[in-house]
Amino acid sequence: MNVKELRKKSLWVRRQVLEMIVAAKKGHIGGAFSCIDILVVLYYAGILRINAKNPNWLERDRLIISKGHAGVALYAILADLGFFPVSELKNFCRNNSLLGGHPDRRIPGIEADSGSLGHGLGIGAGLALSARLNRAKFMNVVLLGDGECDEGSVWEAAMFAGHHKLNNLVAIVDRNLQCVTDFTEDCLSLEPFADKWKAFNWEVRLADGHSYEELLASLKDFRTRNDSRPLMIIARTIKGKGVSFMEGNLAWHHSVPEGDNLECARRELGKDAKSEE
Repeated sequence: MNVKELRKKSLWVRRQVLEMIVAAKKGHIGGAFSCIDILVVLYYAGILRINAKNPNWLERDRLIISKGHAGVALYAILADLGFFPVSELKNFCRNNSLLGGHPDRRIPGIEADSGSLGHGLGIGAGLALSARLNRAKFMNVVLLGDGECDEGSVWEAAMFAGHHKLNNLVAIVDRNLQCVTDFTEDCLSLEPFADKWKAFNWEVRLADGHSYEELLASLKDFRTRNDSRPLMIIARTIKGKGVSFMEGNLAWHHSVPEGDNLECARRELGKDAKSEE
């Protein structure tokens, strides 16, 4: 997809996520909205090698969504790509639904159970080392939240990956500067964030996580980098991106819009969609 098509797709995903969370009366809308553009670039711009007709294809790239509370965004994308019927999105978080609040491996296209934060990078590093030992060519991508980077397990995995020079491992941090109830730099500061990853022997790139051009540029040599280190992309984002009253507002980590807020969200996303036609 070109940039215009990627933008349209992101709007479609945001509308799906909004309606899924409203119907379920629960869900992490802020953190889902902040990473949608990243996921859309990965899945629709020819970055990841995947096969919806054969989800267990051995040569597929692996994506671990470490910030599992944002899995609702990935569900919409996987359904759109044909991993399971789009109609299943209506059952999000209902009893006996395929799609729970956090991803698990029952769902086609999901590589690891997630939700408990701080585990995804370790899983990705293990997959990357396993691929090297087996001389497999697939890439391993981990999407982390910045709040979970306060956990020690993330830095253990970072040290492991840097030591083993896992250049088939790419981590992307959704750097929206917020965690559950606070701003990351007030809760437990991560800065100087880029320098920390460099010190752990990672190549570090910075990107605007809502700019398709910058995301594409940061991933242009995704598979062919001439660097022995793992790659970290710090994507600067806005929590709640796409709906004005949610953007940067701590209240929308897990709140569900209703009444005037819901109508405003629908109107803003619908208006944006029409402007792209």
